[in-house]
Amino acid sequence: MAERTVFQSIPKKHVLSLGPQHNVWEAACAMTRANCGSILVMEPPDRLLGIVTERDLMTRVLAKALEPKQTTLAQVMTPHPQCVPPETRVSDAVLIMIERGFRHLPVVGPDRKILGVFSVRDALPREIGTALSQAEFNEQVNDALG
Repeated sequence: MAERTVFQSIPKKHVLSLGPQHNVWEAACAMTRANCGSILVMEPPDRLLGIVTERDLMTRVLAKALEPKQTTLAQVMTPHPQCVPPETRVSDAVLIMIERGFRHLPVVGPDRKILGVFSVRDALPREIGTALSQAEFNEQVNDALG
């Protein structure tokens, strides 16, 4: 059986986004309504500027005691997030996430159109296991090479 791609694994194909001038409170409300762990920061018509995640809200807003209604997404977003094409295998996407330390990857088509956001939650345990094995192998190779 062929491994799923990130595009096949995204349960919701719609893209949750706001402009950089919107505030953190608006983003948190939109994420809550959509039951989504991230929101893309975009400039019309479809230019990806950044991403804001649940973790960003916790570490960049709450932990710093910033006022959600006074803090813009531009101030707390991760600019220029790493993206993957829709044909990326789930285990490869999870490996990227493990190695880079994040949980969300925008999925971008060949025309740079945002197709969705792949979350580590979208991966099956089997695919997470494959990615962890690959990460462990990569680490052993790096150790051997010095």
